[in-house]
Parts: sequence; C-alpha cells; structure tokens
Amino acid sequence: MELHHLTKYLPTGWSEGGPWALAAAAYIDPNRLRHVSSIAGGSYGTFGDDWPTEYLAGSDKLGGFLALHVRPGFRLMYAAVDLPAKRFPDWFYTALKKAVNPYDRDILETPGFEAAFMQATAECFAQGADGLVRDAEVLYRQWSFDVRMIRRGVHIRQGLDDRLVPADINKIVSDRMPGAIWHPVQDAGHFVAVGSGDEIFAIAANELSA
Repeated sequence: MELHHLTKYLPTGWSEGGPWALAAAAYIDPNRLRHVSSIAGGSYGTFGDDWPTEYLAGSDKLGGFLALHVRPGFRLMYAAVDLPAKRFPDWFYTALKKAVNPYDRDILETPGFEAAFMQATAECFAQGADGLVRDAEVLYRQWSFDVRMIRRGVHIRQGLDDRLVPADINKIVSDRMPGAIWHPVQDAGHFVAVGSGDEIFAIAANELSA
C-alpha cells in the first residue's frame, strides 16, 4: 500500500486563507479530510465575481474593483502595503490597530504579539507583493467550485464585529453550504482566529481522533 493513500488532512484557513480550506473541502476526497475550518474567510468570489461588494467598505471594495477591472492599479495597491510593512512597521501596526475593533485591539496589544505579527507580515512580502496579488485576484473572481455542493462538515468561524471581513458575507456562505457548521463569536473581530484559538484547536483535535 502506498503511503499517500493513508494521508489525512486538516485544512484550516484564516482571512484570505479561508477560501483555500473551502476549496479543499470541494476537491479532496472527503475520506481524507478529518477537519476543515474557514475562519473569517475572504469569501469574495463564492457566488460570482466580487459578489459581496455591497457589504464591503474602503480598501476591500476598491480592491475588488481594481482586481477585476484595473490589474495594474491592484498591483500598485499591494505595493503600497509592501513598503510600510517592511520599512515602517511601527506606522503599519498603529494603522492596523485603528482599523479594527476593541476585541482585536486587545489581541494586537498583547505583549510580544506585535513582533511576531510584523515578522510574519514581513515574510509575506519577502519576495515582493506578486504572490499576494495573485492570491487576492483569485479570491475576487468567481471560484471554480460551488460551495452549495459541499456536504461534508466544514467549520465556519466568524467574529460578528469583524471590521475587515463583514460577518454577513460568511453567514450567507454558511447558510448556503449544506455541510457548514456556523460558529459566530459575539463582539469578536478579524483576529477571532487568535482569540478563539483554544476552541479551534480543541475541535480539530477531537475530529482528528474520531
């Protein structure tokens, strides 16, 4: 027996990573998936090109328009994030704290969190913004799979006061996905992946051992 037949997966994605977990649920043999989670996922191409634009505000609404209609402008938008993230991390982090809710701000102000977060952010841009641009373009364009056909269990976790990915978007996705298990977190923001970390890992561990 080849070893790859024994491989089991636990795809979990947060923010722009959420849709990739949904793609795994759509395409990978359900018998090889022990757990699937999408956390505050950027589900912008679920039901058509940039379908939830009415729920988006500010940079995400602009980003969707640029990704679909003005690709050079979209690349420039990400390049404008690249520079401060690597060269002016204090300013970048302060701007992030202003953009989120009190729940997220408490997490961002946890001792040691800023250094770890900015190190991870710098790594994202280590080769420039091209990779992030490609990923984001895929998110905004209509996906090649239909979440309404996903019947295996998929955990959808969402902070109800998320200022970056509005909760209404993933609630609609959850309502239309037969296998969705909806986990709303009152007052939580986009960093619900951190604030609810213990519960997320407990569910994954339980399903892995089942």
